[in-house]
Amino acid sequence: MIGLIMATSALILAALPAWIFLRNLSLYLPCPRHVGLEDWKPVGISVLIPARNEERGIRAALESVLASRYPDFEVIVLDDHSEDRTGEIVAEVARADERVTLMHGPPLPPGWCGKQHACAVLASAATRPLLLFLDADVRLQPDALLRLARQMDQCGADLLSGIPRQEIGTFLEKLVIPLIHFVLLGFLPIQRMRQSNHPAYAAGCGQLFLAKRSAYEAMGGHATIRETLHDGIRLPRAFREAGFRTDLCDVTDLALCRMYQGAAELWRGLAKNATEGLGSPRLIVPATLLLLGGQVLPFVLLAVSPWMAPTATALACLAAVLAWLPRWLALIRFGQSVTGTILHPLGILVLLAIQWYALIRQLLGGKSDWKGRRYQPSQLGAGVGVGA
Repeated sequence: MIGLIMATSALILAALPAWIFLRNLSLYLPCPRHVGLEDWKPVGISVLIPARNEERGIRAALESVLASRYPDFEVIVLDDHSEDRTGEIVAEVARADERVTLMHGPPLPPGWCGKQHACAVLASAATRPLLLFLDADVRLQPDALLRLARQMDQCGADLLSGIPRQEIGTFLEKLVIPLIHFVLLGFLPIQRMRQSNHPAYAAGCGQLFLAKRSAYEAMGGHATIRETLHDGIRLPRAFREAGFRTDLCDVTDLALCRMYQGAAELWRGLAKNATEGLGSPRLIVPATLLLLGGQVLPFVLLAVSPWMAPTATALACLAAVLAWLPRWLALIRFGQSVTGTILHPLGILVLLAIQWYALIRQLLGGKSDWKGRRYQPSQLGAGVGVGA
């Protein structure tokens, strides 16, 4: 009887995100692939890149932007007190291409997160109507700016975001990084998000945000989220709180990002802002029950199926299929890791371990270390989002 109850519960908890994921796949679409300039005049874009200790990838990021076929854009990079050759590399590129401007970051004011302050300074220096906030480890395709701008024009959003294709190397990256798509598309009803401006549906990826400058300035810019470490949630929420529209699109074929280099950096990077997402005190218990019950329990039940009734075993099998279904679909659609897909339950356990670690560290007064700075994790926020 207990086995039947557990299998039924696992089936219900696995079916919910599977159903939402399936619905979202038809709504989370790529930007227009064939963009003509005959009947559409694109406005200028300021590509804004905050960079702190990014020497290993900043040149490739800049070269990818400069290869763009967009007719009117500028690139502004803020060297945020880097301790490596970031500024020197950007200066070299700027000397060779007048479209690139190097800024040196002013001192970080109290109460500000480094990235948010850098983005605010960059926005104040921008001269174009559209602002593309881009992480320094993202590389764009030559048609990315054109397709993103066209998508924003067609959907009418004031803030547009999407998850770049994630380049992964280590085993832990393969387990955890692909869960970005699973969490976003498995728990956020995109249709409802587009029908409502409610902040509860705020979602985005901190690696890439395209904003209308007029809306950005009207909602207060990055100053409204100055303390956060999780702009993937907080920036879309701030736009929605100000009455503006936000939207998502699939940028898998437009941008590539190596978010973290290795297991240790991944752990620190995801833990730094976990308490503003799934690891928040308000969300972590229901999120843990939902993820353990729907994504791990089915496989545990299958492992002990010889001691369960046939009906319970059948329900556990169906629950396991539904738990796996979004991951296999994501593997095909977004080019994700086969290893991570097969070991999906293990990836969920690692993700939850990071969330609980971050929360316990916060409760004990611990701080986040990121790019040579120490932050007190914010206790604000709950929502759906990913950041870097």
